[in-house]
Amino acid sequence: MNDAENRPDWALILAPMAIFLIGLFFIYSASRREGQMMDESLVFRQALWMMFSVAVVFFSTRFHYRWLLGAAWPMYAVVMILLVAVFFTPARLGAHRWIRIGFASLQPSEIAKIAVIVILAAVMREKQFGAYSQKRFLIPLALMAAPMVLILKEPDLGTSLLLVPVFMTMAVVAGMKKRWIVIFVLVAGLLSPILYSHLKNYQKQRILTFVNPGRDPLGAGYTIIQSRIAIGSGGLVGKGFLEGSQTQLRFLPERHTDFIFSVIGEEGGFAAAGAVIFLYWLIVHRGYRIARRSSNRFGKLLATGFTTLLATQTIVNISMTMGLLPVVGMPLFGVSYGGSSLLVGMFLIGLLVNIGMRRDPFL
Repeated sequence: MNDAENRPDWALILAPMAIFLIGLFFIYSASRREGQMMDESLVFRQALWMMFSVAVVFFSTRFHYRWLLGAAWPMYAVVMILLVAVFFTPARLGAHRWIRIGFASLQPSEIAKIAVIVILAAVMREKQFGAYSQKRFLIPLALMAAPMVLILKEPDLGTSLLLVPVFMTMAVVAGMKKRWIVIFVLVAGLLSPILYSHLKNYQKQRILTFVNPGRDPLGAGYTIIQSRIAIGSGGLVGKGFLEGSQTQLRFLPERHTDFIFSVIGEEGGFAAAGAVIFLYWLIVHRGYRIARRSSNRFGKLLATGFTTLLATQTIVNISMTMGLLPVVGMPLFGVSYGGSSLLVGMFLIGLLVNIGMRRDPFL
């Protein structure tokens, strides 16, 4: 193995760092209050989370990723236990998504995203998978569906649906025959009315509001209307830092979490929003390049799953702020305030760098 193969992909490391620094400015803008001390601000807490995240990236590049192959089933089992255990914890905001551990909260659904990708890669890595996919299709499908149903019941519609494109993309890379992909899509489409009937009332309202935001402009449609106003009013270069009316006058809800991109669009305009989108594109581009260059099926599948997860989450968040998709409550990696999604996202970045550094065909 030559020296070039041992070098980390610095573009893949620096792009998330740049996204995070941009995010800090807009978290400050979205959450600042007069007379607030620095150690009480969300920016200070987010900076602390990033310090932990840098350590996570360092850790996730130190071991050989083949270790994940042996840990796949134990990791999956632990996550399934946590996803069940979360229903025995007190509800927060009407949902069972967090397990309190000391001063911090653990969100099992965030860890589940990693565990599902690892177990799917472990199962699909066999060369026979593509040739006999019609017989092996149900195994990875069941492994994906079990945590998906539990996450949906929390309820967390956005995170549960993220697993579908991840599964489909990994299945294609593994060699699953196209007719089975088509069958899966058709079955999913036929089952969608049943899924809709089991959604919570507020989730149904979000879908109806997506179709027509004006049906309830002061209720379910309020957030998306304000988000569109914020992004549209930003123009080419934005209104300026701390000058966004929708943000500073608190018209825009969830402005430091799910709708942080709206703040970027309002105060930084198309220029800032475009720069952020380019940085996400760079991460996805490098991630898929690592997948293509991986010399073994396990690494190729892991990189594909991790990159698809980051890409899908980014596309869904940005699209919902512009009214192109229903609001599902999904953070924007590296920008939205929150520790769980940041730690998980940076861990995925570290694993992508790890796979890119090691091209030995160990399987």
